[in-house]
Amino acid sequence: MTATLLELRNVVRTYSKGGLFGKSARAVDDVSFEVGVNGPEILAIIGESGSGKTTLARMILGTVRASGGSIRFKDIDMAQVKSRSQRMAFMRQVQPIFQNPFEAFNPLKRLDRYLLATARHFADARTDEAAAAASDAALRKVGLSMVEVKGRFPHEMSGGQLQRVAIARALIASPLLLVADEPVSMVDASLRTAIVNLFKKLRDELGVSIIYITHDLATAYSISDRVVIMRRGVVVEAGDARATLDNPQHPYSIELKSAVLSPNMSPEVAPELASAPSLTTYTQE
Repeated sequence: MTATLLELRNVVRTYSKGGLFGKSARAVDDVSFEVGVNGPEILAIIGESGSGKTTLARMILGTVRASGGSIRFKDIDMAQVKSRSQRMAFMRQVQPIFQNPFEAFNPLKRLDRYLLATARHFADARTDEAAAAASDAALRKVGLSMVEVKGRFPHEMSGGQLQRVAIARALIASPLLLVADEPVSMVDASLRTAIVNLFKKLRDELGVSIIYITHDLATAYSISDRVVIMRRGVVVEAGDARATLDNPQHPYSIELKSAVLSPNMSPEVAPELASAPSLTTYTQE
């Protein structure tokens, strides 16, 4: 049996409100789930703005500390990852993909410099040639090449291309887990399809597990193996993606499913939904 890749047990994140003597609020409240129990998978965490899903992602990435509970990656307690060497070892295996690719890169810095620096830090590339080769190999996995990217600034690429560069940058480290926070919300529907299909390819061909954070039920239905639905920091429903989204049980999950159809929704985004017309995209500004 495959060892669990990531395990969250009763995770809590509390924030203070109103200063020293103010009240506290739980952004994440007693959340538990596992990733990679039976091999690589895509787990979607679904919820509207304020549901706690981004805070949860930051705790998994180690940029925010949990106030309670435990997060373990390959039997390593994340609360014990404190030194720079421990942090670098963790970052080799767990990489983020952010919502807005234009904010992930300095507009005055050429994209190949990001890729080459990542290869030197995380792929043990000791020469410029080795760094370039590692970067090109990662770019080819997402349908690009170093020739297309070298010397170009972020504004010289489309949003879809730039998001693929961001994914390639994450892949240079050969991670076991990607944490993708709303990775397709800033691209149009046609490019959305290409990126979510790329995630399935990474799972199937490279053995990478993906935590896919979204408010979009259509793409979650299309690519996810399992789903976790959150509301106000609490998991209200979880399970197999198709079974859960086809027949939600919690009132909030039912509300998401029956929400008004987004004008951006098209059969190209999730062709599987043609046979499930009641499943819609929930959008939250």
